[in-house]
Amino acid sequence: MLESVKIQRRQSEIRQSLAELVGKEKPSDDETRKMGEFDVEYRSNETRYRAALISEDTERRDAKGELETRSDKDYADLIGKFEMRQIALALDEGRQLDGPTAEIVQELRSHGGYRGMPIPWQALEKRAGETIASGVPDPKVTAPIIDRIFADSAAVRMGASMINIDHGLLEYPVTTSAVAAAWQTSETGSVGGPTAYATTDKPLAPNNTLGITMKVTRKALKQTGDALEQAVRRDMNGAMAVAMDKAVFLGAGASGEPAGVFVGSYGITSTAVNAAASWAAFRAAVTRFIVANAAAGPGSVNLLIRPEIYDFMDDTLIDMTAVSEWDRLTKNIPLSNVVMSSNALAAPTGGPPTASKALLTTTVGGVPPIFVGTWGAIDLIRDPYSDAASGGLRLTALATMDVTVSRPAQLEILTGVANAEAGS
Repeated sequence: MLESVKIQRRQSEIRQSLAELVGKEKPSDDETRKMGEFDVEYRSNETRYRAALISEDTERRDAKGELETRSDKDYADLIGKFEMRQIALALDEGRQLDGPTAEIVQELRSHGGYRGMPIPWQALEKRAGETIASGVPDPKVTAPIIDRIFADSAAVRMGASMINIDHGLLEYPVTTSAVAAAWQTSETGSVGGPTAYATTDKPLAPNNTLGITMKVTRKALKQTGDALEQAVRRDMNGAMAVAMDKAVFLGAGASGEPAGVFVGSYGITSTAVNAAASWAAFRAAVTRFIVANAAAGPGSVNLLIRPEIYDFMDDTLIDMTAVSEWDRLTKNIPLSNVVMSSNALAAPTGGPPTASKALLTTTVGGVPPIFVGTWGAIDLIRDPYSDAASGGLRLTALATMDVTVSRPAQLEILTGVANAEAGS
């Protein structure tokens, strides 16, 4: 118990005792002496109470960071001990869950309904120290956020914010108005008329469900725990990361897929390059960002291109120099901001020469250009019939997600970016 609380309780007892003594018309000498002792103790306690508050306030400030993040750290530690093999064996042979795995599953079930076993998204993080055959597991402690799961995905590297939602619809109000200031034109004149401050809600709805199917053979189930642990996590992580990354950019908005950045009706500016890829083409797009106050400079812009564009630009030298178009690009846009993907962008078409699209994004005022919502946890369901003859285990993992764009001004699409000179 805090010292200040102890002193407060003692002060309350003294006041109560004094109230009883003061109420007597003719207190005895003993009672008069007690009143004097209580008075001295009360005044002494007041000084001690102030000193205790000062001391405890310093301790609170020192421990503030730890107190604010303790729950997140505890949950991250718990996730680090989550065992995928327990889930697989529970579905295969009815084994009872125990330890942190059972605690996490129970917590997830309390927040939503699942037909099978719920798996937290953070559990898909690949952990260091796990091997296929033998070796001591050394689970990596992961932060309790979704971004860490697919940290190398094109969506995250392009500035997308991965948001986990318990249930229901989530909307993000994003400022879309351009509130303007105006000077007073004369001494008695008025300043500019009022400009409405407007926001637009960017909804994320649980309308799109992604499913993957895994087959775990009887041999794999009987192998050491580390092998099964790594195999299930690796396969689920890889399959979901590829499918979700593609949906963020190329989702058809039909047949169960969310509407991706290139397909959805988000009002994103699309500029036709219709020429060979060059720094000049990308520089013009960066300049438009800067003019629109969406970026402070090329260093705050992310660029998504096809690998073929990199190959062409790196092979194209500026006349009379040893500097390539790629060198010029990475001199202005940091290499860490350039994302090359054959999954997030459609293959080059047309031609000759063939051409593809490119995407530029930027984060403004801490607002990401893209929101990717995931609902609850991954629902892992057992199919007891398909592989019954071989003694295998077939699992179906279901995940619900959606995509939306925050402000169209934070994105720009370039079309007709050719990976060769015309006529070549």
